[in-house]
Amino acid sequence: MDHMTVDVILPCLDEADALPRVIGRLPEGYRAIVVDNGSTDGSADVARAHGATVVTEPVKGFGSACAAGVAAATAEYVAFCDADASMDPAELPDLVARVADGQTDLALGRRVPTTRGAWAPHARFANRVLAVLMRRATGYRLRDLGPMRVMRRADLVALDLQDRRSGYPLEMVLAAHAAGWRVDESDIGYAQRVGDSKVTGTLRGTVNAVRDMSRLLREYGREARPRVVAPGPARDVAGSTTEGARS
Repeated sequence: MDHMTVDVILPCLDEADALPRVIGRLPEGYRAIVVDNGSTDGSADVARAHGATVVTEPVKGFGSACAAGVAAATAEYVAFCDADASMDPAELPDLVARVADGQTDLALGRRVPTTRGAWAPHARFANRVLAVLMRRATGYRLRDLGPMRVMRRADLVALDLQDRRSGYPLEMVLAAHAAGWRVDESDIGYAQRVGDSKVTGTLRGTVNAVRDMSRLLREYGREARPRVVAPGPARDVAGSTTEGARS
């Protein structure tokens, strides 16, 4: 595990206040890839000032930002983490270790609130319902569709994920199941985010996310995805540009 390099993808929409804390908490060897998905608060400039690689993704959507980050990543291992300071990137090495040691293929962080009000009731309820449906569809013993996750980049690219909206995290789990991956989760802290939530912090955002994920679950139930047998080549994402030097 010494001298390991991990690319950490941070989808970003107006997170200028939170980014210094998030980037500053990354362990040594963990490189921030901040994907600016239309920020108007100077998030990209803040990210560059704190040493992150900045990717500009003009196509709106959480999945679009994630896909652009994967296209820009070059490390063997990639991690995903929210850019709002609700999770501590210092917890990433435990997830990376499980993948690197061969214990699992996809390590998820199961959110455990550390502050009152960290997780809105409607968002927590929606997550529980989706977790039940996800367990029924895959058999994975998961209780959270957590945004902190780690896997090998080549394996992720081979899954060829297509969702560019809120369903991207669920599609990853469903595609991993179709590919025969081992998937597990472990507890991570979940604190009050910095700033306003763009998705599950609002009732409208939660409804949209549930709609996207419900569609994916229906599609998965109708026809299983083909089994992935080998990683495919990395693909560029149209409209994305990469800036900043690697450390």
